[in-house]
Amino acid sequence: MNDLVTKQISEAMSRVGEKDLRQAVEWFRCKGYLVETEKEVNPDLEITGLQKIFDGSLPMLFNNVKGMPHARAITNLFGDIRVVEELFGWKDSLERVKKVAHAIDHPLKPIIIGQDEAPVQEEVITDDLDVNKWLTAIRHTPLETEMTIGSGISCVVGPYFDGGSHIGYNRMNFRWGNVGTFQISPGSHMWQVMTEHYKDDEPIPLTMCFGVPPSCTYVAGAGFDYAILPKGCDEIGIAGAIQGSPVRLVKCRTIDAYTLADAEYVLEGYLHPRDKRYETAESEAADIQGRFHFHPEWAGYMGKAYKAPTFHVTAITMRKRESKPIIFPLGVHTSDDANIDTSVRESAIFALCERLQPGIIQNVHIPYCMTDWGGCIIQVKKRNQIEEGWQRNFLAAILACSQGMRLAIAVSEDVDIYSMDDIMWCLTTRVNPQTDILNPLPGGRGQTFMPAERMTSGDKQWTASNTQFEGGMGIDATVPYGYENDFHRPVYGVDLVKPENFFGAKDIEKMKSRMAGWVLSLARTGR
Repeated sequence: MNDLVTKQISEAMSRVGEKDLRQAVEWFRCKGYLVETEKEVNPDLEITGLQKIFDGSLPMLFNNVKGMPHARAITNLFGDIRVVEELFGWKDSLERVKKVAHAIDHPLKPIIIGQDEAPVQEEVITDDLDVNKWLTAIRHTPLETEMTIGSGISCVVGPYFDGGSHIGYNRMNFRWGNVGTFQISPGSHMWQVMTEHYKDDEPIPLTMCFGVPPSCTYVAGAGFDYAILPKGCDEIGIAGAIQGSPVRLVKCRTIDAYTLADAEYVLEGYLHPRDKRYETAESEAADIQGRFHFHPEWAGYMGKAYKAPTFHVTAITMRKRESKPIIFPLGVHTSDDANIDTSVRESAIFALCERLQPGIIQNVHIPYCMTDWGGCIIQVKKRNQIEEGWQRNFLAAILACSQGMRLAIAVSEDVDIYSMDDIMWCLTTRVNPQTDILNPLPGGRGQTFMPAERMTSGDKQWTASNTQFEGGMGIDATVPYGYENDFHRPVYGVDLVKPENFFGAKDIEKMKSRMAGWVLSLARTGR
């Protein structure tokens, strides 16, 4: 290995918060975190099938995508949150939660570069706009009748977002060449933009970006935390603060808008709010919304096909095709998706509690099983009697401000919030069912993605307008202030002994290999 190669590897391994997806891929590769293959992969079921088999594991790069000779695909990009934390230079999840909460309040303004400098505009296509020819659509499960593009990140900068910037996920199905359905969740930032301009004479200019810088992927998963991330905030600036340098923007070629200059692909075009079409031919033929399977949802159930606004593409820009641009065909209800959707949300909930009363909130975690936006666990520390009860204020505020939140749990500082076994033990031993279970928002508005909510529509089509959010539940599982001694957990002397002084390495490894579940947390903490 020559000195130049050694230097390049050293630089790649020392970088923190890579500025674009290609740099991140090289960082993964140098760290030994990237698994790649030259075998042909079919985007119809195979990519997501492999992702699910290795759910929560390392990024997988497919260099040969069936039917897409110009493209590569990567998945499991955010599958292991420990890898993501290392990528951005955070020592652990607690530091991640706190530093991203700080970034929310201290965005780093993006910069604008010339069109001749923008990697994503190395090629500009305006005459061959069959989107499915250029962008890798996938099918998640055999239950779906059509492919979908769910990895597109909408980008709205400037007047249409009250002077700020928005980046977020919207699923699309390009059934008509350059025209595709554009699904928007009720209450989301894009919903806010669309609602304000619904009756405008002109459609809404925006872009859909693919293969974006990892910091933008991180922030694009933020959603339904608009007390902390209101319309007009600078989400691209937050991404810049996370990566430690400004995100680069570039003026679009065919619309009056700006987009992410370091993306792999960009679709320029217009959102037509009143041109609504069915997401699948099956639902169109039946003329029924909310019945036929299409695209899994974050709650862990199959999604349904609806009528949605449409996005009309005016240009496709991309990096040079001989460089094989990378798309990130995100599989839904995977650890990859869950980490993207929950990471900023954890920090936003931390920031919300900190604003209500500083110093009490210690950490926030949203386990995979709490389904992205469906729940959270907050950890608090009561320093005096006056602070008893703030945990309930926090729970009520979280349920009110986080659309779709169904279950919020508060625990004390002695609980391992990353162990669901510890959480279940806490619920079993510390909750009074008469006084500690809260339902502060009956009749409130939220995201209606749970199957039980379907029953409220009766015989009507299952749409956001005729299903009712059932509300959220808060559980106070904290130790009452002043009773800490009564709730004191036994702590064994795990720090006082060294297993290697008594057993050989093989015996230690053999014994540890048998350990699973709650004992891992208990053995680590000595509880």
